Amino acid sequence: MIRFLLPLALAVLAPGHASASPLEVQVTDASGAPLANAVITLPAPDGFDPERHRFQWPMMMEQQRLQFVPHVLVVPRGAQVEFPNRDRVRHHVYSFSGSNAFELELYGREEARLVGFGHPGAVVLGCNIHDAMIGYIRVVETPYAAMTGADGVAAIADAPEGPLTVTVWHPYATSADGTATLALAEGDSAGRTAQISLNIRAPR
Repeated sequence: MIRFLLPLALAVLAPGHASASPLEVQVTDASGAPLANAVITLPAPDGFDPERHRFQWPMMMEQQRLQFVPHVLVVPRGAQVEFPNRDRVRHHVYSFSGSNAFELELYGREEARLVGFGHPGAVVLGCNIHDAMIGYIRVVETPYAAMTGADGVAAIADAPEGPLTVTVWHPYATSADGTATLALAEGDSAGRTAQISLNIRAPR
């Protein structure tokens, strides 16, 4: 099974894009340490329909060892996400995140539930039984999305040629919406690694 603490998480190129090249983004905290679980996105191409798109990784948020796995999941708008319980105890999963709010009442080991996410943005997950369980779903409207691994690097294999605006989101970023942006000039995306640092608060 694919986990999101990977060295590189690759995005899928939208069909028919004329000119593209690899793009890597190194994300660090303010001290320069690599930052895992940062989601990078690029603007969607004209005519892109997120509800018809699926990333290469599973649209699944497991409950395992009293944790949400992966800690951060990236899905396209309109995705149906599976919530399987791998623990020997029951979970009551919920989110109060605006238009993506939901509640999955108590269910047990090897049971699963499906939730659709129809609005872009960050979804904060919790368990009504286990307060320490916190996870995140980032709902995006672009095929160009990737997440940093333990090395702080995220890669989009077929990024469109510049100029580009890279949006970086992290669940513990101190900005109002958890995001920062990085502008790449014409040609800057061609086979190079960009860098950005985020101010991060301590996790709960």
